[in-house]
Amino acid sequence: MGAKHNITVAIEAGLLKQARAIAARRGRSVSALLADELRELVAQDAQYVAARRRAEALFATPIPLGGVPERREALHERDRIR
Repeated sequence: MGAKHNITVAIEAGLLKQARAIAARRGRSVSALLADELRELVAQDAQYVAARRRAEALFATPIPLGGVPERREALHERDRIR
């Protein structure tokens, strides 16, 4: 890990109280809990970006399905009307 940086987070008193209780139950600090959550958020975002790029690449190349394309005229023929 690289150097750590301090940040300031403004949250409601009730939320901080609950976060401290959770941290205490887990034997962690609130700072460590937040760092873990941010790490998870960044990892999920990286996975999403990679999946989106793969999907865009798949959509960029057409899937050969075989067959012969129909002519426009054949698609719009209306035998029953004529």
